[in-house]
Amino acid sequence: MTRRFLPSLCIALVLLLSACGKQADPAKPEGPYPALWEIADSRGAVEGWLFGTIHALPDGAKWRSPQLDAVLAEADMLVVEVANLENGDELSTLFEEMAFDRPAGPLAQRIDPALRDEFETLLVKAKVRRGYFDPMESWAAALALAQVAQSSKSENGADRALLAVFDKREVVELEGARKQLAIFDTLPESEQRDLLNAVLEESRANEGEISTLATAWLEGDTEQLTQLTRRGILADPELAQALLRDRNADWAAQIENLLSARDKPLIAVGAGHLLGADGLPTMLEARGFTIRRVE
Repeated sequence: MTRRFLPSLCIALVLLLSACGKQADPAKPEGPYPALWEIADSRGAVEGWLFGTIHALPDGAKWRSPQLDAVLAEADMLVVEVANLENGDELSTLFEEMAFDRPAGPLAQRIDPALRDEFETLLVKAKVRRGYFDPMESWAAALALAQVAQSSKSENGADRALLAVFDKREVVELEGARKQLAIFDTLPESEQRDLLNAVLEESRANEGEISTLATAWLEGDTEQLTQLTRRGILADPELAQALLRDRNADWAAQIENLLSARDKPLIAVGAGHLLGADGLPTMLEARGFTIRRVE
């Protein structure tokens, strides 16, 4: 049996996209809640908000708070990494267009021998023939294997729920799917293999890791989230530069322009982008904004 793999970025675990269309879960009655920040100008006037999303959650996860619902009602636009999550066919076609143009030989030969068992386990879980991933470039195989490894469901992702809330209002994307995939596609082969091996290594304890990540996000535990999202893939300095720091710097410039307009945006990107010295709150503070966590 074959499968079609749809790519996306979750900066911590490189989770994958699926079709959008579900309505957001109703608010849960009491906290704790995922982290939410307010963006104010030099005079203290609120210009917008920052909300860190997670791209996959277990069934039944409740995460909307009264405070977030108030922001959802007040915000004029939603700013996301990729806007067209509902178009699975288009995303799949784009992935296939970019993932197979520079094949690098049998995937098993590109993997750290110490991680062969993890690769074999994911092959069985994927229910695909042994050579299924061989035509893929190393970055593409890494994303596809990350999809196989994940246990939470991407259709439950917070980004998809927010897009459903804003289906009648303006949605702005910071990158788009092609630009996101190009970040991986242009990595040197050595870094692509580091990514591949990191995905396999993280799959060893996948159930517990994703559960821990989801729990930390649901509880707004940014300290725990920082620890989880700065190891594994992002422990590699070159990958952290390409997948986190460079992108955040580009986004901060775009967000500054958006905040100069009258409309107030809710900026909802992967939670890992909002944490620590390299996070968007810190970068926006350096541009003169006041960032205050309100939840």
